Amino acid sequence: MAGKLSSMTSSARSLHRIRVGSAPDSWGVWFPDDPRQVPWQRFLDEVAEAGYEWIELGPYGYLPTDPARLADETARRGLRVSAGTVFTGLHHGPAVWEETWAHVSAIAGLTRAMGAEHLVVIPSFWRDDKTGQVRESSTLTARQWRDLAAQTERLGREVRERYGLRIVVHPHADTHIDTEENVARFLDATDPRDVSLCLDTGHYAYCGGDSVKLIETYGERIGYLHLKQVDPEVLAGVVAEDLPFGPAVGRGVMCEPPSGVPALEPVLAAAQALDVDLFAIVEQDMYPCPPDRPLPIARRTRRFLRSCGA
Repeated sequence: MAGKLSSMTSSARSLHRIRVGSAPDSWGVWFPDDPRQVPWQRFLDEVAEAGYEWIELGPYGYLPTDPARLADETARRGLRVSAGTVFTGLHHGPAVWEETWAHVSAIAGLTRAMGAEHLVVIPSFWRDDKTGQVRESSTLTARQWRDLAAQTERLGREVRERYGLRIVVHPHADTHIDTEENVARFLDATDPRDVSLCLDTGHYAYCGGDSVKLIETYGERIGYLHLKQVDPEVLAGVVAEDLPFGPAVGRGVMCEPPSGVPALEPVLAAAQALDVDLFAIVEQDMYPCPPDRPLPIARRTRRFLRSCGA
């Protein structure tokens, strides 16, 4: 027994640089207001009950946007905020800057007021995640790549200078920053002083990437983690049918750990080896979902991550 306890203690100590949390996404929340989503009070109650201490804001307007009220609601449940999230279409160049900044500034202000230090930046979708309607080409021109890099760097500087936050760009299915090739191209084109990466293990696997390889290759660019797994059998059907991301989620492509890929233990070990403090926020996409489904999954996932030492 003593040897087993010693091994468990050593495992737990090995991931001491990783701070685990969860997000509204793991409760089926994709929109500020939707009758199919659980009320925000229930999300806060249940995420705390599941054993998490850190949360993200989720879609702006889902949680209270008054900093004093949100601070009270989170504090009395023993919760703290790790990041806010914004959506951008910066490959469209300077023409969309003012509109982008109007969206970003309100969220950045609330994020900073809650004591967080990160802003997750998600690129715009090239096709509608519900209907599958193609909005634009799935590939960028050379000019669009230059605009994406330059405008993202500008966003990183402005957010840092005005709000003291660091942006972490989130590769995402059905966006232009998705595959291993496109993620590498984006990182190579941007200044690490201004732009870091939010590695979402599920989205990266969905798009064919290897999370451990990415961490080992671009370790200095990894600023944040989203922990997620993909069901490979469901994914095979999604790819074969060329399903948009929304219907793929409805089919269950993102699954409960540890039943999918990638294995999270090697990802966490590779992240720990960077020897920097990192948030690892659980995000199991399952919109929409029955209101009683998220909490049991969240409890089991938290127990699983503890068994990994996180």
